[in-house]
Amino acid sequence: MKKAATILAVLVAVLILAPGVFAQGTTTAPAGGTNWLAISGAFGMALAAAGCGYAQSKIGSSACEGMARNPGAADAIRASMILGLVFVETLALFTLVIIFTLIFKG
Repeated sequence: MKKAATILAVLVAVLILAPGVFAQGTTTAPAGGTNWLAISGAFGMALAAAGCGYAQSKIGSSACEGMARNPGAADAIRASMILGLVFVETLALFTLVIIFTLIFKG
């Protein structure tokens, strides 16, 4: 019960403080300031690449297992695997395009 009360208190504090954060006007960063958009974009791309790498390894291992169990269906499994790998890699490339669009918009 104490954990639920703590979570509720943190949630209320965040909801009370959030309007003040979003009420700030748009200002330009001072010369030599930190480019937080580029840093957050790098972390976002790292997460996307890690997720895509995990998904591609899972697709590859499942396809190898399927071909080992049923060698007669290897051609169909290989085609499905390549299509799945293309879709997963496209997600990583879309993430990269979105990050570059946000960082270098001008």
